[in-house]
Amino acid sequence: MSKPKPPQEPPSSLKSHAGFWLRFVSNHASHAFAEKLRASGVTPAEWVVLREMFDAELREIFDGATTAPSEIAQIIGMTRGAVSRLIDRLLRKKLVTRKVSSEDHRYQEIRLTPAGLQLVPTLASVADESDREFFSCLSERERKKLVEMFKRLAQANNLSKFPIE
Repeated sequence: MSKPKPPQEPPSSLKSHAGFWLRFVSNHASHAFAEKLRASGVTPAEWVVLREMFDAELREIFDGATTAPSEIAQIIGMTRGAVSRLIDRLLRKKLVTRKVSSEDHRYQEIRLTPAGLQLVPTLASVADESDREFFSCLSERERKKLVEMFKRLAQANNLSKFPIE
């Protein structure tokens, strides 16, 4: 049995990859945010649903449209089943209500409760503060440029699903 030949060039270092650093920073930023949310009893995934429902409630005020779990699933790029489970958790926390249509039992309308409506701006402040703290080593110009680059990468790679976990 012959020995395998060593590669002509050594393999690239793990830490030489942009993807490694993206994941490394993302995991730490996400963990820090999740820790800040813990006091509210809301997970990052629940926060995303609450925040999108808040925007849907504003649209309803202006155009009269109601919100269905399937719409939230489409907006955030999750399956209907996953969103349904998140909504069930938010129902238990009394942050949302769900009403089944009397005409079509498959259709459900979901709404934020007054407690949910009040919580969203508070959690948005937590998200803002978490961003400020984590990215404080960057100037405002650098932070904006970083966000711009991430948006460009997302567009170039056809990324549409929200990062939840």
